[in-house]
Amino acid sequence: MSDGKDYEIFVQQLQQALINSEEVMAQKNIEIERNKKIKDNFGISREFDLYWEYELAGVTYKTIIECKDYASKVSIEKIDALLGKIRDIPDLKPVFATKTGYQSGAETKAKHNKVDLLIVREQCDYDWEDKSGNPLIKEVHIDIQIMSPAQIIKFKPYLDGDWLKENSHINLDSNRVSSGLNNEIFIEDVEKKETYSLLELTSRLDQVSTCFGEQSYSEFFKDAYLINNGIKLKLCKYDVDYYIAEPINEPIAIDFSKELVGVIEYLNKGSSTAIFKDKIIKDWK
Repeated sequence: MSDGKDYEIFVQQLQQALINSEEVMAQKNIEIERNKKIKDNFGISREFDLYWEYELAGVTYKTIIECKDYASKVSIEKIDALLGKIRDIPDLKPVFATKTGYQSGAETKAKHNKVDLLIVREQCDYDWEDKSGNPLIKEVHIDIQIMSPAQIIKFKPYLDGDWLKENSHINLDSNRVSSGLNNEIFIEDVEKKETYSLLELTSRLDQVSTCFGEQSYSEFFKDAYLINNGIKLKLCKYDVDYYIAEPINEPIAIDFSKELVGVIEYLNKGSSTAIFKDKIIKDWK
């Protein structure tokens, strides 16, 4: 953050996200204003960094936040200055926000005058530790392996010659027998009571070998048929040449810290809230 304006916008964004996350508040379409000018009881215009108001049960609630992007802790003089600005403006809820903290005198003065003190900051390493100092998960690295199914290069069936002699009416040169897509040609294993296509055979071949590259495999049958275009042919065995590609590694890194926009510490309550891009976690610490 380079200047006070940037810090004001940062605090505004976090506070607006909090308001929008509350169901009742979100229904009221509350918009936080920057550099809001309010006239006091003497007609003197006072400017505040952030301001918003809403009505509930007939009562209007007004809140101002003074944002100070200091490199050192806020002194009691800054709290005095805020109290002086609001002294002649009734019904204002004063809040002070900084990113570095407050001197003890400033905290005492704010507490006695009902000024809420906030530390509104970007994340730090401390945010990724629990109350006992144990590290929380900040990054997750996943290595995804994409496995391609086996590709059949050559499929050679062996038909039962005796069975073919008994069924001589079948023309093996017919296109109905000799051609077809891999999802249209089936093997019916009567003995095992299962039927699968050549397409489904590829997934079975994945289990045959753990090696990659070109492979060969043969399977024998006692009672099986090759089915194509409704024609059943007695099958003794098949030889198949196939190829298994090496898996493709796809590393994925999930950095949760990139999702954490900022943290609001409530000194009066001793709690904090974390504002992420897609969610808000109260009682963060």
